[in-house]
Amino acid sequence: MTKQAIKFSNFVVNDQKSKYTYALVNLKPIVPGHVLIVPLRHVQRLKELTPEENVDYMSCIQQVHQFIEKVYKADSLNIAIQDGPEAGQSVPHLHTHVIPRHKENNMGDKIYELLDSEEFDIDKALKDFYIRKTAKKQTNYTVKPDADRFPRTAEVMKKEAEWLRSEYEKFSGEKLDF
Repeated sequence: MTKQAIKFSNFVVNDQKSKYTYALVNLKPIVPGHVLIVPLRHVQRLKELTPEENVDYMSCIQQVHQFIEKVYKADSLNIAIQDGPEAGQSVPHLHTHVIPRHKENNMGDKIYELLDSEEFDIDKALKDFYIRKTAKKQTNYTVKPDADRFPRTAEVMKKEAEWLRSEYEKFSGEKLDF
């Protein structure tokens, strides 16, 4: 029997899941550590989850929240659900954005504009993250037009997901189920 592919939109994401939920790195992240939490069953809105799916979904969000905050040394996080097209949902499959935030170079509410437009220079943000990790002064973020940003390859995203998995295992002391 062959394993059925798990998809988010047209992207295959088989390796990182719980009973009803999976986590994946973002194709065009706003900042380093921007990940998505998605239910396995294809539903468009949060209200469509069963009670059991909802408990699993929220538990996964909480676990990923704690993990991303630690591994990216975030001071805070944005947890965002764009629940329906009028709320800015660009993919008709429920998903929650987990976005690390830092006191230094905090872009404030601009993050919400970026969620809608996905206009952000990830290369600059990654450099900024590594500077933060070594506790040096940082520069301000710059925003590029979306047309100047390109989706990451599956290989690049898989490499990041594998790194996050190994970091999560250190963080939790147990193997990752999603």
